[in-house]
Amino acid sequence: MHHHPRRTAVAAAVLLTAAAGAAIPASAATPSGTSGQAPSTALIVNARWGGHCSFDRLVIDVRGTMPPVTVQRVKELRYDGSGKKVPLAGKHFLEIKFSPAAAHNQAGKPVYKGPRLLKIYLPQLKGIALTGDFEGVVTFGAAFRNKPVYNTFKLHSPERFVLDVKHANRCG
Repeated sequence: MHHHPRRTAVAAAVLLTAAAGAAIPASAATPSGTSGQAPSTALIVNARWGGHCSFDRLVIDVRGTMPPVTVQRVKELRYDGSGKKVPLAGKHFLEIKFSPAAAHNQAGKPVYKGPRLLKIYLPQLKGIALTGDFEGVVTFGAAFRNKPVYNTFKLHSPERFVLDVKHANRCG
């Protein structure tokens, strides 16, 4: 019989680590002040848009607490995971990321009911796409004719993220 001291030592270390972890009571493993449950993840449930006299508006609806949102200019839009180019016409693009967030429930069923890829015919906003729902990050892309001059804000009850993109006044 061959003895492998290194394998035996590794196996013993694994068993000791597992046994030590099992011996810690759940209350001791939970950070102070928490219930032991994972925080609920914000769900991204819809996206809608509208044209106004001097701006185009994109609204993204959130169920739960609004997560941090980042908006950045990108040269092109790509789908998360595959890296494939998003087929939206436009010369300028914004990437909008919600994290932590999901567009699906814990069972994996989609909760996002908005468009996944859509051309839009507003003065500035030319299209939107859901480009990712992966590992706690939901990503959208927005396409524009001209370099967008925009403002973002959050509305509450219900939770919404708003992106307004300025254009020439068409009402007066």
